[in-house]
Amino acid sequence: MPPRTSDTADPADTAATAPALRVAVLADSDTRWKWGALTARRLTAPGAGPGGDARPVEVSGLLLRGRATPTPRQLAEVGEVGVDSGRVREVTAVEFLHAVRDEGYDVVVLALVGGAVQAMLHGLAALRLARRPVLVTGYVGVVYEKLADGLLLRHGADVVLANSRDDAERFRAVYEGVGADASAVTEAALPFLGGEPYRPQEGRDTVVFAAQPSVPASRADRTYLLRRLVEHARLHPDREVLLKLRSKPGEHTTHIEELPYQRLAERLPGGPPPNFRLVYGHMGEVLDRTDLLVTVSSTAALESLHRRIPTAVLSDLGVREALGNHHFVGSGLITSFDRLDDGHRPRPDARWLAGQGVAADGSYPTAYDTARARVTGLLAAGALPDLAPYYTPASAPGYLPGILARHHLAPDGHPLPGSAPKEPGRVRGAVRGTVRNAARGAYRHGVQRVAPVIRRMGEL
Repeated sequence: MPPRTSDTADPADTAATAPALRVAVLADSDTRWKWGALTARRLTAPGAGPGGDARPVEVSGLLLRGRATPTPRQLAEVGEVGVDSGRVREVTAVEFLHAVRDEGYDVVVLALVGGAVQAMLHGLAALRLARRPVLVTGYVGVVYEKLADGLLLRHGADVVLANSRDDAERFRAVYEGVGADASAVTEAALPFLGGEPYRPQEGRDTVVFAAQPSVPASRADRTYLLRRLVEHARLHPDREVLLKLRSKPGEHTTHIEELPYQRLAERLPGGPPPNFRLVYGHMGEVLDRTDLLVTVSSTAALESLHRRIPTAVLSDLGVREALGNHHFVGSGLITSFDRLDDGHRPRPDARWLAGQGVAADGSYPTAYDTARARVTGLLAAGALPDLAPYYTPASAPGYLPGILARHHLAPDGHPLPGSAPKEPGRVRGAVRGTVRNAARGAYRHGVQRVAPVIRRMGEL
């Protein structure tokens, strides 16, 4: 920011002449795009929070090319995240590294799976930039599996966001337990919480089941949940029962969905009752008309709890780590379809709720103050220290090279031979783009449609 000419200079005038704060979000799925874009906005809101930077903010979206790269429909359904669609583009890992090198970002939010975060950290370290951006990462929702693995793959970022007080304590314990620096762990909250507190509406009675792409995984378990939901609708004909789906068949989200509920619903004997429907769209808009949110372990439960909507976590398939509903032990929310059929409405335990970052007490507007102040401090510090991830070719020689190779990076973080993007002429570039898009479409079709069928055939 340029120096003031007077001690009495108007901050607004200074902000007007200062260059924009340039922020990039790199995401690899629709849900992580939503988390990353909203996190970027909350961390860099002009003038917000302690030490807030008054500069205007310019956010660019970079979508990491892969099997779960969001489609235009998915991006539109995510809702308003404050990023101009013209500033969103698809990139490979190497193209992302070149963008950081050439485009001068101040902050980069890595909204990626753990292995991809680790690869980008090593790739950025290999660039040896004179002034590198502040690097932020974290988790999209409930962290119920691969805690140590995921955290150590994220180690090395300047800020590792924890969505709750409990998560922050767990994250620090993991880092300190292996002798890694835990200072990057910063408590915040899920960035997409919002909406008006729940108020019952006379004449409205809506139950929403928040489906998950990979939980549960088996056909029998998914068919069971669908059957019980339909039976619940038949038992309560005056109640609207909605099955909220994340993606349409053929689309991928953060997790692979091999058995879409849409396909299972087509095989319901006699079809569903008229008060049962499949719905898509922004979760917040669905919650606007929800009187009971039911799920196995979806992050939608936290959105619902934030708004004080009655929320139920199912025990019908067991309370198991593989399902993620073990995260809700002690919450008071775990119940069964039998009890819901009889009219039971769980009430959350206040102490459990206080540790989960849902800010149902009204403290959400300040939830990002600490993280925002940390980012602002790092931006003001000038040149940042060299990146130092926990994993190195010396500390994890049997693990790290494979992670980097998946993103076409050598063990030292430099691009592998032949992986650097080229600058073709206009005609050649158009042809190459067409061929690349066709190949990518064929790859996605193979991963999303053909491979699941082959796996199911192998189980026969």
